[in-house]
Amino acid sequence: MSASVSPTAPTTDHVHDVIGIGIGPFNLGLACLTAPLDDVDAVFLDAADGFAWHHGMMLDGATIQVPFLADLVTMADPTSPFSFLAWLKETGRLYPFYIREDFHPLRSEYDAYCRWAADRLDTLRWGRRVTAVEHDPTTDLFTVHAETATGTEVRRTRHVVVGVGTEPSVPAALRDLAGPVVHSADYLPNRDALRSAGSIAVVGSGQSAAEVYLDLLEGLRDGGYRLDWVTRSPRFFTMEDTKLTLEMTSPEYTDHFHALPESVRDRLGREQRSLYKGISTDLVSEVYDTLYRISARGPVPTTLRTETSVTDAVWDADRDTYRLTLRHEQLGETYEHEVDRVVLATGYTPRPPRFLDPVEHLVQRDSRGRLAVARDHHVDTLGGRIWVQNAEEHTHGLTAPDLGMGAWRNASIIRSVTGREVYGLEARIAFQEFGLPASVRAGHEAASA
Repeated sequence: MSASVSPTAPTTDHVHDVIGIGIGPFNLGLACLTAPLDDVDAVFLDAADGFAWHHGMMLDGATIQVPFLADLVTMADPTSPFSFLAWLKETGRLYPFYIREDFHPLRSEYDAYCRWAADRLDTLRWGRRVTAVEHDPTTDLFTVHAETATGTEVRRTRHVVVGVGTEPSVPAALRDLAGPVVHSADYLPNRDALRSAGSIAVVGSGQSAAEVYLDLLEGLRDGGYRLDWVTRSPRFFTMEDTKLTLEMTSPEYTDHFHALPESVRDRLGREQRSLYKGISTDLVSEVYDTLYRISARGPVPTTLRTETSVTDAVWDADRDTYRLTLRHEQLGETYEHEVDRVVLATGYTPRPPRFLDPVEHLVQRDSRGRLAVARDHHVDTLGGRIWVQNAEEHTHGLTAPDLGMGAWRNASIIRSVTGREVYGLEARIAFQEFGLPASVRAGHEAASA
């Protein structure tokens, strides 16, 4: 079914069971898993005019960093008609994907698959920018206000699931900078303009930084520009994806992480970044091999600078250049670097859901003002009425942005909303124990009773 705009405006008399706000991969997965449920009335709103996933980084050959099983539904319901394999079969690509023998889909394939799934749903409402969520204590219902091209829609619901995603993160030294600075989220539309410059600096340390650097490196000889890669990381970290490490993307590790004190979780969050924010090993090898190949023809006009932070930046409009102040952290030395164009591959940060301001009195916060997300992903004081998707990295750790845990989280939300286990939820999948042994925990509990 088409996910086009509903032809008739809803009335406030109708009450939905769930309204999802934002339609990224996680809420799209929730829409797929609720679609066959007769006892769940769900609708999903988004300001965009259709599904789009990282189109600014849709580079040829780029793959997602998780296997195809981490699609919208499979880890909750392998029989779902919304699976990646179902999309491959319908589009005639199942056997080519099988022969390819690579579990990781192309980024363009994953985007096309999500758009295919979106087109098969009749619960998605595009062109709705949610402006406010209110709560009526008398009826115990939420009212969701959304702006459309023709006016305002008002809907009522029992539950709200917030999945507005993230927004580009810009370091303080580069914030509000004049000139043609480009975030990697907008890389492709600006690639030709970047390549016409005399020099380019890529700032960042993760997968996106490596992909942008490699893409610009391929055109280095023909483009006639200098290319620099600047990262504050002490080295070019690869993403650690050994099998025992991957067990940390499990329900039981999430249980362990969530139960830790806030200060410990924050420390671990910093220490564990290479587990999910590093560069794929294949990509690091490809960067080096490309450098080696180009160097066979002579000196390569490029530098790779680790342990280097951008502490200040000034745009000189007359010279059409940036003057970056760089600091080498190990040496404690500061120096200036002039470059024509800057690409910020500095990641993303959770997008603040300002539409929740009217119900802020119902939202739980931690000591730093962040959402205090319960283990089952609700954030409200009512006990399970407002849920969040991928806004809980500080409370749930590396599973929050992991596409592979998205279906599990959605199955958990559905269980809480319906009061029944619609989709089986694995409680334990790891061989490891992440906390104290069960016998020791039982002894502690008995001693404290």
